[in-house]
Amino acid sequence: DAAGTAVGGGGGGGGGSGTASGRSSPDEDGTVPGRIMLAQSYKEGSSAEPTGWLMSEKLDGMRALWDGRAGRLWSRQGKAVYAPDWWTASLPRGDIHLDGELWLGRGQFQACMRIVRRQDRPREWNRVKFVVFDALETSGVASEGYEARYRRAESAIAAAASSSFSSSSSSSSSASGASSVAQMHPYETCRGKDHLETKLAEIEALDGEGLMLRKSGSTYRSGRSPDLLKVKTAHDDEAIVLSYETGRGKHKGRVGALRVRNRAGKEFKIGTGLSDAEREDPPAVGTVVTYRYNELTEGGVPRFPVFLRVRPDVDADDIREGWD
Repeated sequence: DAAGTAVGGGGGGGGGSGTASGRSSPDEDGTVPGRIMLAQSYKEGSSAEPTGWLMSEKLDGMRALWDGRAGRLWSRQGKAVYAPDWWTASLPRGDIHLDGELWLGRGQFQACMRIVRRQDRPREWNRVKFVVFDALETSGVASEGYEARYRRAESAIAAAASSSFSSSSSSSSSASGASSVAQMHPYETCRGKDHLETKLAEIEALDGEGLMLRKSGSTYRSGRSPDLLKVKTAHDDEAIVLSYETGRGKHKGRVGALRVRNRAGKEFKIGTGLSDAEREDPPAVGTVVTYRYNELTEGGVPRFPVFLRVRPDVDADDIREGWD
């Protein structure tokens, strides 16, 4: 995209949800949490019994946080997301934050990123939904259980959408669809491991990523939480590109493999999954990438890692946290 630039940086012109000049993080005035709640992996035999946990589809989009007080949208790294004014018009204002995913649909991660990382607020934002699964308040009600937060988010979104619809019906300048950019992400109560496995198979058959499990009544905590688990048939994780290995045979003269280090501090190479174009122009050193793998060796190294994609929405510091 000629006009596309990375999320964040200086304040964008023309209004919208960009940051003010000189600000690169929402933490500076305490308007949004410094770190969002992240999931741990569900591991059969070592995780809690899933009965009674809240189960929902794992979305393949970009994590985002809406700051209702400032009227701004932030990435998980605390960088501004430059959504158009007409898109944010229907989001709730006031003492509320919404935690969710910017989403186009299953298998549309790269297409979504091409839209939401641009700073020129393209018309293509009319394809993007903000799928909300949690809410926080600037007053920081940490003791509030998940179901209560969910109901509060649902009420705030409904009220804001109704207000936006009333305003847009009397104004020809509002963009079509502005009253419905946000929607709540549905969940159901897990009835046990059989239910979990059946639902996972259903989602994966539809080309979905997997499932999320959230402990009923759990409070919101920053960082990786044992109360939020991701469930997938295939394992995946993120790693930072350290260097390249020269290709041989049909890959002579270009990259044969990426040398990476994951969040556990393990170094290994990823040679499978790279396209011809990615071998010619590989992810830059320092870039975060996602890979899939079958299992871990006794030494904790991923077996048969396969490159999936670059992750510009993941901060490298999140990966480095586990390094000694």
